[in-house]
Amino acid sequence: MTLLSLFLLSSIPLALAVTNSTSLDYDVLQYVDPLIGSANGGNVFAGASLPYGMAKAVADTNSQSNQGGFTLDGSNITGFSSLHDSGTGGNPSLGNFPLFPYVKCKDDDVNGCAYPKKERRIGYHADSVKASPGYFGLTMNSGIKVDMTVSHHTSLFRFQFPTDGASSPLILLDLTDLSDSRQDNGTISVDASTGRMTGHARFLPSFGSGSYVPYFCVDFQSSSAVRDNGIFVNSRASTDVKELKMSRSINGYPLPGGAFVRFEAASDITVQARVGLSFISSERACSNAESEIPDFDFEATRSKATEAWQDKLAPIRVSREGVNASLLTNFYSGIYRTMINPQDYTGENPLWESNEPYFDSFYCLWDSFRSQLPFLTIFDPASLTRMVRSLIDTQKHLGWLPDCRMSLCKGYTQGGSNADVVLADAYMKGISDGIDWEAGYAAVQKDAEEEPYYWSNEGRGGLNSWKSLNYIPVEDFDYVGFGTMTRSISRTLEYSYNDFTISQMARGMNRPDDAEKYERTSGYWRNLFREDQTSLINGTDTGFKGFFQPRYLNGTWGFQDPLTCSNIDNSGRSCSLQNNAAETYESSIWEYQFFVPHDMAALVTLLGGPDRYVQRLDYLHDKGITYIGNEPSFLTVFQYHYAGRPAKSASRAHFYIPKYFNPTPAGLPGNDDSGAMGSFVAMSMMGLFPNPGQSVYLITAPFFEVVRIKSPLTGRTATVRAVKFDPTYQNIYIQSATLNGKPYTKNWVDHDFFTEGKELVLVLGRNESRWGTAEEDLPPSLSTRGGASSSGLRQRMVDFDSTPLQFGEYGHARRRRHSFPFAYRHHAVGKEFTHA
Repeated sequence: MTLLSLFLLSSIPLALAVTNSTSLDYDVLQYVDPLIGSANGGNVFAGASLPYGMAKAVADTNSQSNQGGFTLDGSNITGFSSLHDSGTGGNPSLGNFPLFPYVKCKDDDVNGCAYPKKERRIGYHADSVKASPGYFGLTMNSGIKVDMTVSHHTSLFRFQFPTDGASSPLILLDLTDLSDSRQDNGTISVDASTGRMTGHARFLPSFGSGSYVPYFCVDFQSSSAVRDNGIFVNSRASTDVKELKMSRSINGYPLPGGAFVRFEAASDITVQARVGLSFISSERACSNAESEIPDFDFEATRSKATEAWQDKLAPIRVSREGVNASLLTNFYSGIYRTMINPQDYTGENPLWESNEPYFDSFYCLWDSFRSQLPFLTIFDPASLTRMVRSLIDTQKHLGWLPDCRMSLCKGYTQGGSNADVVLADAYMKGISDGIDWEAGYAAVQKDAEEEPYYWSNEGRGGLNSWKSLNYIPVEDFDYVGFGTMTRSISRTLEYSYNDFTISQMARGMNRPDDAEKYERTSGYWRNLFREDQTSLINGTDTGFKGFFQPRYLNGTWGFQDPLTCSNIDNSGRSCSLQNNAAETYESSIWEYQFFVPHDMAALVTLLGGPDRYVQRLDYLHDKGITYIGNEPSFLTVFQYHYAGRPAKSASRAHFYIPKYFNPTPAGLPGNDDSGAMGSFVAMSMMGLFPNPGQSVYLITAPFFEVVRIKSPLTGRTATVRAVKFDPTYQNIYIQSATLNGKPYTKNWVDHDFFTEGKELVLVLGRNESRWGTAEEDLPPSLSTRGGASSSGLRQRMVDFDSTPLQFGEYGHARRRRHSFPFAYRHHAVGKEFTHA
């Protein structure tokens, strides 16, 4: 019995857990739960947002994992703010200008309220928390019920004060953010008659260089008249002063300060606060608010937000018959999270003038290139097109494609120049509307050819060595540009793949010389493969020989334990962007040995042929070396396809999803990374997982009897249909298939499957079969050109027994979020990097 069947049988009563409806016409929003990942370090944004919206309203808590603002973990509320990112690691992001309500102040004196957020924090009723697309609400321990919804640039908060006594509510606005990063000259003013608050402040990004200035405009509508208002500094307040300009202070912690408005005493008071946002000016923030939510109509605003999400989720429906409702929630909530970040800041970019779209919160492309953005090429190509145009326009004005970007700032580069993969993925899949692909190609080629002065923020470092030695050396001598001199192995592997994706664009754009050049440089990964390198676990040889290793400038070998930075590494070695970090980024050589996505046929041969390759991949998963909560693990789940064992990919996917991804607040194994985890869940459950940068989707059994996706580009509907579908998930192995009614043996499809609206019918069974195992059925590889491996590069295919596949001792990555030597990525603290 599979893990998933055990999960289903042990869950809530089946009559309540499943649905027998065969219709694909249903309200999908009933299966979206924004609270998934709001505890246990998932770091999701759980509040109200539009798709890719700039305004993101939620309660902020003082949890250690409040990167997305709210955590459902018993921590206390410190305010309600309107700018957030989702799923990131490291320092909390945004959370600027929080509001905080009081029923009344002690002794009816404005100095009787606590103003600093460390003093005002308060609990909330856990059972009162409600979240749905475009809405968030809860009840504070003070009895104040708070609801919120949004338009694109504006949040609308509704504060309902207790009715069991007279209230004289006070609502403050604090010139702070989640990371306490405010710099000097935060300003705020409050209108004496209306209570309107306007202002701005300068803050630091959570994982990047520079600073940013957001602006706000807050208006109030109340059932009780404005009583008075003023400003506060630290713990003292005054109704006589209406404007404040304040410094950061000298003690390393921003001095608390802001403004407040107080309302006349009454027994039943509701106050609405409309928060307009802008990165241009307070006047623009006011204009945004007035045009988007002119009448303070909470229900109408919420209804529009709901409709926006219904429209975005319209292209995809899956059959619900016999399926546990929790799986539907897992699936659709994963899709929902792919559209929280990046954020559409078009018209709000103060850095340059342009008619092109501007998207922010690409946080980071190292995470999202693998499955999130490829998912959007299927599901929301119009928005993906705008993102690609934004990336190209950013390069045009700032000189380089970003690898990470947040809060109008350059984020830190984690490995390669992975915007190259994003652009190539879109190009290969026919995304074209309004995209200047000539400019796009020039941008990716610049990444490959020119080294920026500060390659910790953009582009690639070590290009002199790359071009002369054909690898990135450990302890490189680089006087052209500057960055953290680590990650020589993972950078070599990523640069290799980046070059391959550039070659794909070059070939499609009729640049054969460039195509051949970058195909050749995409093979540089081989130069760090040491054939005689072994690997030990607790002093015992793993039995495998041949691993990537660091090399010096003179060509001699260095050494890094292949298990360093793995899930079972207890050495405490730094593995992120620390100056003393390892030669692999956030993962081990054991895992990076499989990162040759463009030439898996060559890699399979290099690792000993299909049999031995599969044994290595099994060892990676069975010994818990990999960690499914970190993005480099994603493709390894499906790379059995390249050795002719697609059934083993299906086994892994059907193990990991229910084991480590479930529809609860603690239901993610790692931080969501702007929807990366959500897209992994969605595409795995669809049974079509992308190899990014290529028009390749690896086929496994879907988690539903029918999956239908209507292409927003062509209006045609692609269908995956599972014959002999088994809702206990014991029939998860493909026995045979047809594509548009004709026998189909390849274990992959290309992007035309979606745009042309094809039908893939999969006949399932309980045992591994020979479907998709022949050489001609394998996905494409560079060295074999056509996808099938030549007899000279391939060894014999394995013989199968007739029993279901089994896993080894672990079968999964153990959950060790807080004991990881590298924890999560994005750990910038001052000028040094550290883990969270």
